[in-house]
Amino acid sequence: MTKLSVCIEMFWRDEPHHERIAKVAQLGYQACEFWGWKNKDLGAIKAALDTTGLTLAALCLEPGFSLIRRGFEQELVDGMRETAVVAQRLGCSTVITTTGNTLDDETYEMSRRRVVRHLKALAPICEDNDLTLVLEPLNTLVDHHGYWLARMAHAVDIVEEVDSPAIKILMDLYHQQVQEGNLIANLTRYIPFIGHFHAAGVPGRHELAGGEIDYQAVFGAIDQAGYDRYVGLEYSPTLEAEASLRQTLALVK
Repeated sequence: MTKLSVCIEMFWRDEPHHERIAKVAQLGYQACEFWGWKNKDLGAIKAALDTTGLTLAALCLEPGFSLIRRGFEQELVDGMRETAVVAQRLGCSTVITTTGNTLDDETYEMSRRRVVRHLKALAPICEDNDLTLVLEPLNTLVDHHGYWLARMAHAVDIVEEVDSPAIKILMDLYHQQVQEGNLIANLTRYIPFIGHFHAAGVPGRHELAGGEIDYQAVFGAIDQAGYDRYVGLEYSPTLEAEASLRQTLALVK
């Protein structure tokens, strides 16, 4: 059965993050995740995780949106080391990273080589700390105009060249449906390279039910492919949060 994680950035936005964790647990979920860690009360979050028994499925590398930046390798390495400490403290084994936007004054290949070099510099830190760093393609058609990495095949090419067991891909099913579709064929083909999933409905990035993606079929394909990590729910609810998350949980029961 597909294991779901609730991205608490998207729910109960007026409440402290540690209180959101308690609400996730009360609904019957086993895991949660969030984005950056520098704006969080990490002590309160750890206490909430310990009290509820929830797994922290993923958090983001600080600094974010920076793999493509010139002259930024040391800052990335330092940020990865700091993020590794936080991840270990919170019992999290997956860290999300993003590339940033296209640099118009250089070719795609020039940027790709730098992204690969940066990931190769980060890989040993992840390996030493039993972390998986997942590289996320985003859609450039609706939400992230100018973002450098949009297609799964391009992400796979990068991960293959980095050649580290600690470097994988975050396949965001919402972004990939918007960008190129073909979700089940792509996730089945690329499952050895995928370390995390995100899910949201298309169009609108709302609930999973009722949109153009048949999430029961997609979850079935994920299970059949042998994937045993988490699928993060990264969507903006149109229903009341509890009702929305109960509806989503029912898709995997």
